[in-house]
Amino acid sequence: MRLGHGAPRREPYTMGARTSQNGAAIVEHPCQSPLVVIPPLTPVRDHLPTRTLPFVNYALIAANIAVFLLERATIAGGVSPDSLLHTWGLVPRHALADPTLGAETVLTSMFMHDPTNLLHVGGNMLFLWIFGDNVEDALGHGRYLLFYLLGGLFAAAAQVLAGPLSPIPMVGASGAISAVLAAYALLYPRSSITVFNPIFLLWFFYGVFLHLPAWLVIGEFFVINLWDALTNTAQGGVAFMAHVGGAIGGALLFGPFMVGRVRMDQYSRWEQWARRRGGTGRTEWYS
Repeated sequence: MRLGHGAPRREPYTMGARTSQNGAAIVEHPCQSPLVVIPPLTPVRDHLPTRTLPFVNYALIAANIAVFLLERATIAGGVSPDSLLHTWGLVPRHALADPTLGAETVLTSMFMHDPTNLLHVGGNMLFLWIFGDNVEDALGHGRYLLFYLLGGLFAAAAQVLAGPLSPIPMVGASGAISAVLAAYALLYPRSSITVFNPIFLLWFFYGVFLHLPAWLVIGEFFVINLWDALTNTAQGGVAFMAHVGGAIGGALLFGPFMVGRVRMDQYSRWEQWARRRGGTGRTEWYS
């Protein structure tokens, strides 16, 4: 997509699903890369209940969707996508040249997505819906909100440092969501995650869906993004280093944010919660 009138055609750095050079959506996993042949694992759901209503996570999802709809409405009103993303997206070159000018874009870019690509916001919100509620339950509502925002800050800093002279705006929530994934992996590494089976031939043996431990699903996400960050920086417009920075930030922040909190890492206790909520007990958990 174009960024600015008269500028060469460039894509925004999007932290999630990518777009092609002509702006068309490419249907693929948010962390998929042409240089990595590992089949992507797309999560469908987890099976851990929560003790409290994760209203902060719901609010974050609603805010991201609302901002996406506002972007679409603004474009429909005559504002070009290029102008919109340059105004409210995080532009590394501008951020380093004058950190005080447009500092709000560090925050606004976390809630914006590529307005031409529904898969970008949809994929990010799927990940947040699956993993965010249990992290909020573990950290507490206020701490979770701060953790999410700081994770996005780590992601933005990583991408800016990786391409400090880039004039391309960066938008997307998956830097902050990567921090949430890191926290989930540290909290519940053996939690069963239902994923879409990416290999068609295996459907006949294992079915359309697989049940894998969280450490494997989230670990694959991190490894693929780390590889891409080291080899192609932002191929196809995806800000891989932001994903890596968010995940590392989440891992670093996890310990301090869990101070004084009770870790629900005993699966027998989670099993009791599952039974109270109509679950099937031990057979739901990966062992």
